[in-house]
Amino acid sequence: MKKITVLLTLGSLLIVHTAVSQVKPFRFGLKVAPAITWVSPDSEDYENKGAQAGFSWGFISDITITENYFFGTGFNVNYLNGKISYPYQLVMVNGSDSTTQTGTMVSDMKLRYIDIPLTLKMKTNRFDNLQYYGQIGFSLAFNIKAKAEETFQYRVSGNYMSETNERDLTDETTLLKASLVLGGGIEYYIDNSTSIIVGITYYNGISNIMKGYNTVDEDVKQKATPHFIELTLGIIF
Repeated sequence: MKKITVLLTLGSLLIVHTAVSQVKPFRFGLKVAPAITWVSPDSEDYENKGAQAGFSWGFISDITITENYFFGTGFNVNYLNGKISYPYQLVMVNGSDSTTQTGTMVSDMKLRYIDIPLTLKMKTNRFDNLQYYGQIGFSLAFNIKAKAEETFQYRVSGNYMSETNERDLTDETTLLKASLVLGGGIEYYIDNSTSIIVGITYYNGISNIMKGYNTVDEDVKQKATPHFIELTLGIIF
């Protein structure tokens, strides 16, 4: 009886080993991803002014855990855009005179990040040349550029005025950004190891990217998180 149990155990281990050994331990590839991006404020009187187009590109990697489970990682360069508005106070200088105007600042933010996703990727068995996948995890991103086109809107003697300038926001945005990642899609195999990837991935921001306090009310701390949904198009070998 003990011999039969040992033989069955060895047989099971052999089957598992054979199945896993048919899956490459590492797969690497490239991706491009058009995206819809927005910035969601979380401060009093701060408002989101709509979604904008974004883009990302990068390298992807699947590291095999078992036959149908993988550690998905890589690195991406993300171009994220978002527009917000908030109360703002500006000192305007005209020669030797200066006046303080209170109005609304509309900030069209242009953010660039290097993003490192850390996800669990789950795949179905292959159906002919198709394989479906889902992934969940989080990502950590590093800010490498932050600019904004800002339009200050105010009123003088009943007349509405506005001034538009471009400004560097590097000192006013955080270096790090964290997001939850949720996605899914399909892989179409063009040979035994190479496949084309088409998927949808949602990055839900969970960390504040703004620094400082509001210029009108210094008790209001500036808080906002970026989010985006991307159409993932890639090839992996």
